[in-house]
Amino acid sequence: MGKGRVVVGWIPDFPVIACGVQAAEAVAVVHRDVVVACSAAARTAGVRRRMRLRVALSRCPQLRVVERDLAAEMHVFEPVVRHLEDTVMPRLEVIRPGLVAAPARGPSRYWGGVQQLADRLVAAVAERDLPARAGVADTVFTAALAARAGQLVPLGGDAAWLAPYPVGVLGLPRLTELLKRLGIHTVGQFAALPEDKVLARFGSEGAAAHRTARGHEARPLTARQSSDEHTVAYGFEPAEHLLEPVTFAAKAVAEQLHEQLATAGVVCARLEAGVELADGRTLTRLFRHEGRLSALAVAERVRGVLQAWADAGALDAGGERGIVRLVLRPEQLSAATGRQAALFGERQTPEEVERAAARVQAMLGHRSVVRVELGGGRGPADRVRLVPFGDLDTGRRRVRGRAACPPRTRPRSTRPGCPRSSPTTPDSR
Repeated sequence: MGKGRVVVGWIPDFPVIACGVQAAEAVAVVHRDVVVACSAAARTAGVRRRMRLRVALSRCPQLRVVERDLAAEMHVFEPVVRHLEDTVMPRLEVIRPGLVAAPARGPSRYWGGVQQLADRLVAAVAERDLPARAGVADTVFTAALAARAGQLVPLGGDAAWLAPYPVGVLGLPRLTELLKRLGIHTVGQFAALPEDKVLARFGSEGAAAHRTARGHEARPLTARQSSDEHTVAYGFEPAEHLLEPVTFAAKAVAEQLHEQLATAGVVCARLEAGVELADGRTLTRLFRHEGRLSALAVAERVRGVLQAWADAGALDAGGERGIVRLVLRPEQLSAATGRQAALFGERQTPEEVERAAARVQAMLGHRSVVRVELGGGRGPADRVRLVPFGDLDTGRRRVRGRAACPPRTRPRSTRPGCPRSSPTTPDSR
């Protein structure tokens, strides 16, 4: 077994499970009017992930809609993580609620092999009355995909295993759209492109996706402890007994961490959040970051974990009570390459604009901030459409030369208009 082997455990539909709904109920968990998870009953009715809420409701009128609460999901998931650490392996990364990863090298030796490790991981989750699947591969990305199928990817076989998948699994919609225009539809076709050409044409983001497609991990998953470089902390004097002030401090500390990393020109692959207690104990939780978590996302994860620790009595297990220090420690730092704006033009939006637009939408409504999209049409009024900021353009039509409209075979006054293509959903892209 190679040094970089990774095991990933996945609980299907965990956001739905965290809501505590009945198994037979049609439920969709949404965020910003987009479905992020749905129950089996909802899928039977035609609801899919990444679908707009209005489309989901049109397919399933009796659909129960639940707004996503990331802190509540972490609260439900934290006991599962602690159980895995106690019974299977000592150090896990939480990629998101319902999905964990860990280096497979050490635990697989203890359990007798990677297959036995995967089986033990699934069995441990089943002990918490939850369904689970596990996957093993050379990279976190491939292992996460393999976990959905409950498969073990052969050593060194990530690239071949990923090759048949559509490029959309790479998680970059704009890059996916452009690759499809160029006739590149599968991960294998993308991986076959020359590395230097990909970097020159698609920038650092495209190059990172290209490494993923070739079965390489940009930031290897390891179990080494972090250094104190760029660590930020917040002290409480006297010791804090309530969780609300600690959660509030978590957001402020997370913002300080992001500013510090941005000033240094680096991003972290992992983030360790920990609290030091008045009795001398330290509790920690490790999250997969990859430079994608906002300060609010970090604070929500910390809030959920703290609530779970409080419910389990872990914060009050010692003699003295209270939290004296909150610490955020970044791990596996790498250079921040920024965003590639030249390729995608005006559609690539800086993070500051995204945050400002989200705040305005929260105050004035979802359609208060829009962007202009161009599509097919006979005149300027037909070509220009206003799309709410943050939404996918699901109704766009493109003109492909003169083939967009049928040839003129009768006088213009009686000739039928161009047929409109039916709206697509994010899942059909």
